[in-house]
Amino acid sequence: MSVEDVRTVFRGRVITVNVETVRLPNGHVTDLEIIRHPGGAAVVAIDAAGRVCLIRQYRHAAGGWVWELPAGKLEPAEPPLETARRELSEEAGTSAQSWQSLGIIVSSPGVFTEIVHLFLARGLESVKMAHEAAELIEVHWVQLKDACARALQGDIDDGKTALGLLRARSLLESLHPGSA
Repeated sequence: MSVEDVRTVFRGRVITVNVETVRLPNGHVTDLEIIRHPGGAAVVAIDAAGRVCLIRQYRHAAGGWVWELPAGKLEPAEPPLETARRELSEEAGTSAQSWQSLGIIVSSPGVFTEIVHLFLARGLESVKMAHEAAELIEVHWVQLKDACARALQGDIDDGKTALGLLRARSLLESLHPGSA
C-alpha cells in the first residue's frame, strides 16, 4: 500500500483526522478517513490475593459508565511501559514491582490508528492517586476469575479490558496451572 495524498480535516488535542488517498495492494486507489491517535497503554494489575484492579469510569462517548483497566494515552516520546506505570499510579493509586507485556490490541483498524499496549503488573504497593479534574473514576478490586467471567458475559465490554483480562488469565494459568 502507498499513500498518494493526505488532507488534514481536523487537528485536536489528542487526535488528527485525515482523508488519505491510498493505493491498496491490489492497485485500487481510494480515499480513507483515518483518525490518527498516539496510542496508549493499559494495565492488568493483580494483587497477592488474585484480585485485578478495575476502574469504573464515566465516558461521555460511550454514553455512561464503563468498566476498564487503568489506561491512558502515550505522551510524546514516552515508552508504553512508562505510560502504563504512570496511569496505574494516577488512576488506581498503585505501583508495581513486576511488569510483563501482554502484547497489543488494535482498537478499530478500519479508521483508527490507535494501538494499545497491554501489561501485566504484580508486586503491588499503594501510592498517591492523582485523578485529573475531567476524570470520574471509581477504583474496584475484583477476583481475576470473576472479572474474566464478566468480560465473557459482556458485562465488561471495553475491548482492551476484556482482552487484557483474558490474556493475563491465560499467561498466569500457563505459569501456574490451576491458579488463575
